[in-house]
Parts: sequence; structure tokens; C-alpha cells
Amino acid sequence: MPPTRRTRQEPLSHERIVATALSLLSRVGLPDLTMRAIGTELGVQQSALYHHFANKQAVLGAVADEIIARAPRPPTAGDAPWQERVQERCAQLHAAVTAYPDGADLVMSMWAFGMGGQAPFDELCLLLRDAGISPAVAPTAARTLLHFVYGHAYDEQSHEQAARSGILTAEREPTDFGTGLRILVSGIEAHGGTG
Repeated sequence: MPPTRRTRQEPLSHERIVATALSLLSRVGLPDLTMRAIGTELGVQQSALYHHFANKQAVLGAVADEIIARAPRPPTAGDAPWQERVQERCAQLHAAVTAYPDGADLVMSMWAFGMGGQAPFDELCLLLRDAGISPAVAPTAARTLLHFVYGHAYDEQSHEQAARSGILTAEREPTDFGTGLRILVSGIEAHGGTG
């Protein structure tokens, strides 16, 4: 009988843990995304994960950053009006967070806690300031845009989950994301030069 060959396992790394957590998030959602589940999926004790991350929140923050990094980024013409570039980026972020069950909840929470998801805020602030929006207004405008993007996505995902669970029986009129976004951008444009 020939000796059993052991399969060489890829070493545990920050990237591998995040990829595994994302895969689990896709299958089980946020409530069941535990350190134990990640460890089991990787074939390691959950304590091994703490050599790479201080705690579960740090893992979730890294997962939030990865969700955002995976946002589709079709090339936008650099000479496109700032309003168009802002709307396109917000639509890309919306698509990114809705690509994963509970993705909006995860990204929104980690950003609120200051543990992940900071890049879109910084990017929108820069885009708005470059467009001539007052530096005093740009951070509030960027935050308001992200509240709408993540809030809309969270509402959408929560409603879909409730419908699948049989909790909701009544149909409802969906909110038009594009229209809401245009309303916000128009308001930023109207208010943008004042501090």
C-alpha cells in the first residue's frame, strides 16, 4: 500500500483569511460569519486567526475594505462633469455592497466604527473639492452621499431578506436609486460653494 500523500496547504495569511471571510459572507450572511466558521473553513483553530487580526472587528473591517476594492470601476472620462463622476462612483459602490448578502450592513457599520470602508469617503471628498465644492461642505456632502448609497442598499437587502423569509407579504414600490442620487448631487451643487 503506497504511503498517503499529504496535500501541502497554503500558509495562513491576511489575504487568505479575508478571501475566506468574503466567501463565507456570500454563502451564510453576516450573522453566521464568525471567527469559528472562518477557522473551520480554513482548516485551522480560530485562535490561529488572531496571529493576523486582533479581533473579529478587524477581520470585518478588512472584509469591508475588500468589498469596496472589488467595486466595478469602468473608466470615466476625466473631463466628464463632476456630477456625472460622483453619480457613477456612488452607483459602483452601491453595486459592490449589494453583491454580498449583508454587504451594505457590513460596510456601513465598519465605516461608522472607523474600522474600515474609509476609502470611498476620502475619494468623494477629494472629487468634490477638486470640483470647487467648499472644503467646509465637501466632507458633509461626501458623508451624505455615502449615507444614501449604503442606506439604500441596506434597505434593499433587508427587504429582500424579509421577503425570502416570508415576513413580508405586501409588495412595495422600490425607491429609484438613480433619481435619489441626482437629487442629492443637485443639492450639493446648489449648496457647494458656501461653508
